[in-house]
Amino acid sequence: MRALILSDIHSNLEAFDAVLDDADALGGYDVIWFLGDLVGYGADPGACIARLRRLPHVAIAGNHDHAVTGKLNPDLFNGAARAAALWTSAQLTGDERKYLAGLPEVRQAGPFTHVHGSLRDPALEYLISEPAALATFALLETPFCLVGHSHYPLVWTENNGRAGVELLAPSRPLQLDDQRRVIVNPGSVGQPRDGDRRASYLLYDRAEGAGAGTLHHRRVEYDIAAAQSRILTAGLPGSLARRLSEGL
Repeated sequence: MRALILSDIHSNLEAFDAVLDDADALGGYDVIWFLGDLVGYGADPGACIARLRRLPHVAIAGNHDHAVTGKLNPDLFNGAARAAALWTSAQLTGDERKYLAGLPEVRQAGPFTHVHGSLRDPALEYLISEPAALATFALLETPFCLVGHSHYPLVWTENNGRAGVELLAPSRPLQLDDQRRVIVNPGSVGQPRDGDRRASYLLYDRAEGAGAGTLHHRRVEYDIAAAQSRILTAGLPGSLARRLSEGL
């Protein structure tokens, strides 16, 4: 079984397509596990929604998906994010809005729980502190949890009432163990914030009878200039274009 694990595409079609091409070049996948924030920030919400829907996938909602469908007040966002949410909402067709509004906040897929932020606050909590990680471990009913939202590729590991964290790296595959609970973030496809501007994602491999499987972290170059041009042409805040070059 092979799953392509993506989060935080944020309407960045150039990054999304580059990731799909990279995964195909590595042998493809059986299903996409998408962890929320398909839209927001970028200039191609409709195209990104259509691309995902054409592929075998299961998805959950993120806070930006909620904001463009009226489930979350965009006034909770900073100025650029709010402007992007309002612009995106105006671009959506009725069918696109229905698709995003129908996404659940939490899913389980075998030994994995999928949630955008945390199990304590699925849409909004950033899982970037030990107390937040421990709170999700306390609510977790499966060995492994996949999250997005922070745009950082990292893994939290539960150990004797504590939670340790490490950044993921393409050079270090993560071998999963049913006896070791972890929370893993694949990083962001469309707006990385860890100082590396390349799109970030995970591939999950599990052969029949071969243990819990392995997560492989990938970083992919994409046409940042094209994504930036589309953001500026759409009239979205220039800061949303500039940050793509910085990976911040």
